[in-house]
Amino acid sequence: MSINYAILGILSCKSLTGYDLKKIMQESSFLPWSGNNNQIYKVLLELNDNGFVSSEVCHQESSPSKKIYTITEAGLAELKKWSQSMPEIFEIKKPFLIQLAWADLLSDEELEKLLNKYEQEVNGQIFIEQAKPETGFFKQGRTPRETAIWDLIKENALLSYQSELEWIRKVKTVLLNHSDTEQKHITSSVSKSAKENEKMTYQIIEKNNQRYILLDPAGKPIQTEQDAIQLFTICLENSVNLLLIHGERLSDEFLRLRTGIAGIALQKFATYGIKAAAIIDEKRTKGKFKEFLNESNKGHVFRSFNNFDEAENWLLVKPVCRIKSRRSP
Repeated sequence: MSINYAILGILSCKSLTGYDLKKIMQESSFLPWSGNNNQIYKVLLELNDNGFVSSEVCHQESSPSKKIYTITEAGLAELKKWSQSMPEIFEIKKPFLIQLAWADLLSDEELEKLLNKYEQEVNGQIFIEQAKPETGFFKQGRTPRETAIWDLIKENALLSYQSELEWIRKVKTVLLNHSDTEQKHITSSVSKSAKENEKMTYQIIEKNNQRYILLDPAGKPIQTEQDAIQLFTICLENSVNLLLIHGERLSDEFLRLRTGIAGIALQKFATYGIKAAAIIDEKRTKGKFKEFLNESNKGHVFRSFNNFDEAENWLLVKPVCRIKSRRSP
């Protein structure tokens, strides 16, 4: 039922279409939504039947008609009544805790891989939360008190992820930093030393009042799934969402789609809003990977170029936002 009141709350600020509501809820850290568009329109229909919202079809000459929803006086009264109801305690049931509960079945190496992946995901969420205060529906309230409330909610979300990050690092310390035998200690030391030597080298370039990560030709190539994840981790650690990669850093394994390395990299880029460009010799792009590049070059997440200047120019161009009307049921 929380989604009903979330929609009423948003509509109390301004009249919106179902598509507008979906975008606001999709970008929010705390508003409840299953991710199913039909859920929003089903709730709007229910709210309309109860007299809590009204709707009006707006006809446009050059665009499809759209349905705009407005909260009613009854809806405002219902929202205020719900706002005074008994608060529900937050839940701590997390899917990861179920994984961890039986993680003793894993080897040390497997457990470390699991914990590292979760740490990277939490780091990614922190990166997203830190970027959100600059934009979005909840940037500015209607009154100073409402602005303060929304700022505190953003802080709550960020603190939750930061607390989770501290906890997962404690888990890693407790479960991984131990040695039952001298041999195990030696093995761990060798492993740690090897990992230090495998760090991805990069530069941070500042140009046109922007910063981007540059992977120059010299350096460790991207040849494993972990290397692909390192790219995204480097961006997070430096709070930079622009990445330029020289083709020499893309190994043959990266160019073979069946390895899944390129797919993992692009998934991370898309999820965490990282814009990446690569300078790739056309002679290296064949078969499935060439088809893959043709598709990715149509988007705004990852594109390939023949030379450095073209890649850098595309990377540093700020996107122009255009609002398009959508047909609402």
